[in-house]
Amino acid sequence: MDERTTERRKGYAKGQEARMRILDAAIASVRQKGYAATRVDEVASAAGVTKGGFFHHFSSKEEMAVAAAMRWSDVTGQLFEAAPYHLPDDPLDRVLAYIDFRRDIIGGQTDEFTCFAGTLAQETHLSAPTIREAARVAIFDHAQTLTADIEAARTKHCPDAEWTAESLALHIQAVLQGAFIIAKADGGPERARESVGHLRRYAELLFGRRPKSSAN
Repeated sequence: MDERTTERRKGYAKGQEARMRILDAAIASVRQKGYAATRVDEVASAAGVTKGGFFHHFSSKEEMAVAAAMRWSDVTGQLFEAAPYHLPDDPLDRVLAYIDFRRDIIGGQTDEFTCFAGTLAQETHLSAPTIREAARVAIFDHAQTLTADIEAARTKHCPDAEWTAESLALHIQAVLQGAFIIAKADGGPERARESVGHLRRYAELLFGRRPKSSAN
């Protein structure tokens, strides 16, 4: 490999690192104060790049948001893929363990656990269709990761049920997104955790399992 090729590759790698820093800064800002209040110059500063450097990577704030939704999917996808809820043998136990995992990671300040894609969808569903679509893809694609376990659990525990795995996977996401709104309105995580606890009991009843007593 000649010296010019090596330098080009180093330059590309640095550019990609800067791009990821911008996206991570954008995600943090939107989770903290919303999309409308997020400013390009503040994102650039947090990412350690100039405003001109920002526009080298993104032509607009909207383009940044769309790319950030994809980044959010990648990062959270790795988190969920490595999570322990995949371990139980029974598919219903895996579904319930997923709900438990989602409840357990609700804690701290609201910007630490609320959903970036959900925030984008709430703010831009009418004003920015491109961002709304990116948020929809992030939410629906994550829901899709649950459908195989839900379908296996339905087949095993309630084969005559008329609902679909896809509809339940989206319902779970709807409850979680609603819980995040409750957390933002209430200024803390406790009532959101309670809502997810109700979701778990609902899921157990739906599959014909008697819910265990729980404080949440």
